[in-house]
Amino acid sequence: MINDIASRISGAAMLALAALPIGALATAAHAETRVAVADINLLTPEGVATFNQRADEAGRKYCITERSLDRHAACVAGVKAELTEKLDALRTAQLEQASQTFAAR
Repeated sequence: MINDIASRISGAAMLALAALPIGALATAAHAETRVAVADINLLTPEGVATFNQRADEAGRKYCITERSLDRHAACVAGVKAELTEKLDALRTAQLEQASQTFAAR
C-alpha cells in the first residue's frame, strides 16, 4: 500500500518535471523556454550529456536578447544553474522509480 502510494507520487513528480520550464525574467522580452526530458534516461552519462546539450540550447535561446557579452554569459549561466538544480530532482525521481520497478520484480 505504501509502495503503491510512493510509486504514484513518484510518477506524478516525473510527469510534472518532464518538461522543465524556465521562469520568465523581469523583462517581457524573455519567453518561457522548456527542456524536454521525458525521452532521456538521466541516470546514464549519455542521458546527462543529452540534457546538457538541450540545456545549453535553451540558455542560448532564452538569453538571445541580451546584447552585452557579459550579460549574455551571466544569463546563460543562470539558466544552466536553474536547470542543473532541476536535473538533480529529476535524477532522484528517476532513481526512485527505477528502484521501485526493480523491487516489484
